[in-house]
Amino acid sequence: MISDKMKKLVKNNSVIREMFEEGKRLEKIYGKDNVFDFSLGNPNVPAPEKVKEAIIEIVKNEDPMFLHGYMSNGGFEDVREKIAKSINKKFYTDFKFNNIIMTVGAASGLNIVLKSILNPKDEVIVFAPYFSEYNNYIHNYDGEPVVVSPNTENFAPDLEEFKTKINSNTKAVIINTPNNPTGVIYSENTIKQLCTVMEDKEKEIGHPIYLISDEPYRELVYEETEVPYITKYYKNTFIVYSYSKSLSLPGERIGYVVIPNELEDSEEMIEAVTISNRIIGSVNAPSLIQRVIPYCLDIQTDIEAYKKNRDLLYSIVTENGFECVKPQGAFYLFVKTPIDDKEFCAIAKKYNLLFVPGSSFACPNYVRIAYCVSYKMIENSKTAFEKLSKELFG
Repeated sequence: MISDKMKKLVKNNSVIREMFEEGKRLEKIYGKDNVFDFSLGNPNVPAPEKVKEAIIEIVKNEDPMFLHGYMSNGGFEDVREKIAKSINKKFYTDFKFNNIIMTVGAASGLNIVLKSILNPKDEVIVFAPYFSEYNNYIHNYDGEPVVVSPNTENFAPDLEEFKTKINSNTKAVIINTPNNPTGVIYSENTIKQLCTVMEDKEKEIGHPIYLISDEPYRELVYEETEVPYITKYYKNTFIVYSYSKSLSLPGERIGYVVIPNELEDSEEMIEAVTISNRIIGSVNAPSLIQRVIPYCLDIQTDIEAYKKNRDLLYSIVTENGFECVKPQGAFYLFVKTPIDDKEFCAIAKKYNLLFVPGSSFACPNYVRIAYCVSYKMIENSKTAFEKLSKELFG
């Protein structure tokens, strides 16, 4: 018999994955070209050619015993050093290899950080709308998620409510910018205000409050919008990064955690996070793809393809009467629904349109529409959006 904790997780299995499976079912019935599956944030832009070239070069030239063997739980030191230098060049920081822990993607990065800092009943604050798996990651280590209500005017964090949610049990705050599901980027002013609140509250409650910045979409930004680098604004910060989106490598599961020296008891924390990498079962990040990353530090996937998709889909959605804050980054539209979001998704499915209800992100009466799909699919979906609009608005 499965554990009580797993019973809850099985019952609350990801709506995103359920919609993805529904899309595959509908494709068998109606054909792939007639199903418009906007449910899953799975990059459709191919990985840069340099990734393939690097894999071939590494496999040909490196000693297989070294390439496929164990390394430090924190990852290859030379890889971490090159990543640190790349970050320093971009953001004027001063990291060394020991500040970087290689991880099995951002999900694993979040888990090893939370495992290292949480005691039972510690609270972690999240800003709605947010990626629902945060709840599971926090519960993995017997923590408690605390949700700040969504600011639906512009989806910036509601800092006034945030202040009221911090108490002596608060151990961490998770932010995600560019944001999944809204595509909103938190401005420098917003980050400064948030960090000021946290600094004041740290003094008030007498212990560190960690800021965990979840950054898988950092490179997916449009109109040259700046994404502030959080360690420059708040000392007790963890950066959790993934190459899943920036290099279109979601299945390779490669990323890293940054732990700055300024973080309180940083040496002990670096050791704890490194050990967590091992004991959650990852042991270390995949060796081959670790070796690939230094070849690809100055490249990224085709952002213009996503921007083109965004512009077309945003035009279709708004021209059909739906409200949406135009995203500055990531690859999602977060669209207001005129009715209950789950009912909206059910009606949309009649036209083979598949979305994820906003209630899955703690923000009901919205839907997330992922535009990391082919441009042709977006073009072909226009008639379906028109039919949906006609049914809802007349």
